Amino acid sequence: MVADCWQSEPDAEAVIHRAVAAAAGIADAGLGEAELAVMLTDDAGIRTLNSNWRGIDKPTNVLSFPALPPTGGGPDDAPRMLGDIAIAYQTTRAEADDEQKPFDHHLSHLAVHGFLHLIGYDHEKDADAAAMESLETEILAQLGIPDPYADRGRID
Repeated sequence: MVADCWQSEPDAEAVIHRAVAAAAGIADAGLGEAELAVMLTDDAGIRTLNSNWRGIDKPTNVLSFPALPPTGGGPDDAPRMLGDIAIAYQTTRAEADDEQKPFDHHLSHLAVHGFLHLIGYDHEKDADAAAMESLETEILAQLGIPDPYADRGRID
């Protein structure tokens, strides 16, 4: 699903695909063949998701929804479904502008961040946040994107 507001960013899907591919290659989570879904939404859509799933009634930049483990019945060679990532255009645009970063750099960061959540990374504890941020920085460097944490805190 792509909200109309994303029409101003025609390369968004390619940027996300490239970022997730880099993350999958570097994170090496033993995924094999895996799939995920990305929803490019607006602030209203992500606010609804954030409210319904996290009890936080406000928009955010990115949300990840890991898939439930398969219960059987599918083909043995079917790709593993990792889950869903939702990214809100207006919040992503505002953050990129506020931080004076290219939009595609910030979008790449959010895609990597969301992907890492799908494969089990978290940032609830300081040590976990440091590990996740370090991996994000390494992945983004592979894409030629500067360290997003060089002059600010972590993504919430």
